[in-house]
Amino acid sequence: MYNSKIIGLGKYVPDHVVTNQDLSKMMDTNDEWIQERTGIQERRWVKEGSGDTTATMGIKAAKVAIERAGIDKDDIDFIIFATLSPDMYFPGPGVQVQHALDIKTVGALDVRNQCSGFVYALSVADNFIKTGMYKNVLVIGSELHSHGLDKTTRGRGVSVIFGDGAGAAVLTREEDNTKGILSTHLHAQGEHAEELVLMAPGMGTRWVNDILADNDPNDESYYPYMNGQFVFKNAVVRFSEVIMEGLLKNNLTSEAIDMLIPHQANLRIAQFIQKKFNLKDDQVFNNIQKYGNTTAASIPIALTEAWEEGKIKEGDTVVLAAFGSGFTWGSVIINW
Repeated sequence: MYNSKIIGLGKYVPDHVVTNQDLSKMMDTNDEWIQERTGIQERRWVKEGSGDTTATMGIKAAKVAIERAGIDKDDIDFIIFATLSPDMYFPGPGVQVQHALDIKTVGALDVRNQCSGFVYALSVADNFIKTGMYKNVLVIGSELHSHGLDKTTRGRGVSVIFGDGAGAAVLTREEDNTKGILSTHLHAQGEHAEELVLMAPGMGTRWVNDILADNDPNDESYYPYMNGQFVFKNAVVRFSEVIMEGLLKNNLTSEAIDMLIPHQANLRIAQFIQKKFNLKDDQVFNNIQKYGNTTAASIPIALTEAWEEGKIKEGDTVVLAAFGSGFTWGSVIINW
């Protein structure tokens, strides 16, 4: 049985920067309020007419990752695309990537696990490679939140948090089982599904016919809803548990962590986890200050930036961890 290792990373974020001051002109909020609760200073939002979509941003990130991997696009055996914001309700963006990159007719899988989507996607890719089914797998996390946010005072609790962007990784076969992805750990607790949710359109509740028939301008079912305090309390517990699960699985302690890259949900969550595991500032990578929460894209964007800045080196123990809607959460332990 093989291990898998990441050999190429790429990211793409829109040029359009939206600061907290910009948001204060759209809704009743201010920089101090946003930073105190989230740590976010600015985010990137796709501009109308720019041509950026969830799929095209993912494609741009993927091109960088493939080039850095030093392989040809036709060496890709499988595509996994994690997102909650596909260009179309169906089909998902995985096939759009396959077509746009002109890759032969390999399989394309879409993962709908929101904030933990990239961690779930890495786990799927890792296991495909471990079993020998595929050699090179392209994994993408991409989100376009801004077009679906309520940018009024009514929606400020959610809208100030989210940003747009994409990240990608190329995984390949590694014959040394002490290197690459050592283990992945995935969990879910569906009883809390409606604490962080977008209800419509959905076959079971608010489908297109209902929305059109009601024509209700005050219908909030197609905007994201988040029970912020409840999500925060659960996140800090599950983050800690799943990181520790990964460490114990590999006979490691928190002192072994060279770089922790948490899902960029809230800077306060990351700071809580850093303190709990007694990690120094240079052992945790955060960029939510610049990009906000980009959901499935947050870990690959952060992972790419950390690598680009030389903060991840060969032989480092890298831990990825995420928690989000579902509730779903997970971790990945890597010997880089």
